Amino acid sequence: MSVLWGGNIVSIRIGVDSVPPLWSAFWRMLVGTIVVTAWAWKSGAAIWPARGEWRHLIILGALFTGQIGLLNSGSAYTSPAFGVVILNSYAVFANIAGHFFLPELETPLTRVRVAGLVIALVGITVLALGQTASTLAPKPLLGNSLLVISALLLGIRQIFTRWLVQRVEPVKTVIWQMAWSVPLFFLIALASEPMVYGESASTQAIVAIAYQGFVVAGICFIVWAELLKKHSAGTLSMFGFLVPITGIGLSTILFDERITVPLVVGSLLALIGVWIVTRSDTAPASPEELE
Repeated sequence: MSVLWGGNIVSIRIGVDSVPPLWSAFWRMLVGTIVVTAWAWKSGAAIWPARGEWRHLIILGALFTGQIGLLNSGSAYTSPAFGVVILNSYAVFANIAGHFFLPELETPLTRVRVAGLVIALVGITVLALGQTASTLAPKPLLGNSLLVISALLLGIRQIFTRWLVQRVEPVKTVIWQMAWSVPLFFLIALASEPMVYGESASTQAIVAIAYQGFVVAGICFIVWAELLKKHSAGTLSMFGFLVPITGIGLSTILFDERITVPLVVGSLLALIGVWIVTRSDTAPASPEELE
């Protein structure tokens, strides 16, 4: 599942070549919402929010829309190898946000964890600033900057979700963050991007968007939910580091992306820092949190 998950940014980069980023996000979330809602309905899970849950789910949907919108937009300007590591450094921002806003549920920031945060932030900076422009990454500084903000929002969203699932059924948070994003992406894309019709979208883009919606936003969540019934969260979290490694590997294979010094140094620093920060955590992020 981590391998499938690692292909997310690679598939986004393929999709945005012929389908604009926000339209791509719209179709992806439409498919994902249908798949996860059908699974929840079939499994008998409660789907419709109670009266007091709507406001928090709307806020979650807005965070989700902003984060995914920045992810798709940034991926159009940078390469998947750099992007996948930057995005998966979101744990840095989640730990900082959790320390200040959700201390009762998050692991305290010790000196060792702060050192890990600093190492990871240095790695993110190397990645954001160390890439040169190319056909695959036409505007790397802009793209990497958008992905850093996306990772920041992802970290904040994870902390908000951890707080929210103490009050709302977890399945509702997954379904409604995607469901709210569908009309938001439609309206924003309609106002800001050209609509793509029929043959204007390449076959590769259609397959890539279907992969993002059906596999990443849909199947990965369902499989994750089933795995958590049989395995501890701590055990599953050990496989999280396969995501950026898979993303880098797929980018080199599919796009012939070169492994550069900034990519290696930045990735090592970011991943080592994230490992230091998260090694005592017991609740890894689920697929919908790593969209």
